[in-house]
Amino acid sequence: MMRLFDSIAARFSSGRPPLACSVQDGEREVANVVPRVVHAATLESALAGALDRNELFLHYQPQACLASGRIVAVEALLRWESPIWGRVPPETFIPLAEQSGLIVPIGEWVLREACAQLRAWQSRGLPPVAIAVNVSPRQFCEGDLVASVRAILDEMRVSPRLLELELTEGQMLHDPEQVAAALCLLRKTGVRIALDDFGTGFSSLAHLQRLGVDTIKIDRSFVRNLGRDPQRGVIVGGILAIARGLGLRVVAEGVETESELGYLRDRGCDHVQGYLTGRPVPGMEVGHLLRAGGVVCRGRLMDLAAS
Repeated sequence: MMRLFDSIAARFSSGRPPLACSVQDGEREVANVVPRVVHAATLESALAGALDRNELFLHYQPQACLASGRIVAVEALLRWESPIWGRVPPETFIPLAEQSGLIVPIGEWVLREACAQLRAWQSRGLPPVAIAVNVSPRQFCEGDLVASVRAILDEMRVSPRLLELELTEGQMLHDPEQVAAALCLLRKTGVRIALDDFGTGFSSLAHLQRLGVDTIKIDRSFVRNLGRDPQRGVIVGGILAIARGLGLRVVAEGVETESELGYLRDRGCDHVQGYLTGRPVPGMEVGHLLRAGGVVCRGRLMDLAAS
């Protein structure tokens, strides 16, 4: 709307009256913008009560080990089923939660729910798997994330080694000193730290040294068409070499084809995550997979055994 007003003001200041077509274009722009603004405000208001109304839930996407082919970890992914709008996409409501500050209570709920799911799998005698949870800089700055994590782990009687907190490089830049201090404390408790979307920032190597991360996740934009795009292959090969040199675990995200999987497996990538090896599913379905052995892809050890 400000662009519209600036445009009309510019025409007056230049001595030229606003053209009819410009006013009509502006009206159309306002007509498009206002409903979006109102919709966002309405969504934010509904999101504020979504926790109390039990509209939020988690799905879990497997991370498969390329040595064994088995599930070794899962990523907890937040979902919202609204009685008004149905399934609201995460890319729509998570930015609203970030902007409004709702991400702080929602983030704590996600941590508790994910750890409760870990405990439920353990109580059923299932093989232990790690769980990755995305965290926001606002949880570091506006809440006491370290205290929350410790309390939840104690409450659920879950080993800290089974919890991995994920954040992106861009999120780390939000308040680097405070985030770095909190991550140091968390790592001392045994919680693992993952750097998400690796390769998309400007100073990822500096952050690897400074923050002492345990895992790097290769962004899906580099994984797409691996094996057919030489430039992507060079980038991924470089990331794998850096990770091996630093002793870091690597997870390649967005793996959707057998050729991508084969490329990563042949070059020594540790773990993969994507629709090829498992879509996000409820915790009960992950439990069924684990009970059945957890094999979701062909691993390097299977190839060695067959040769």
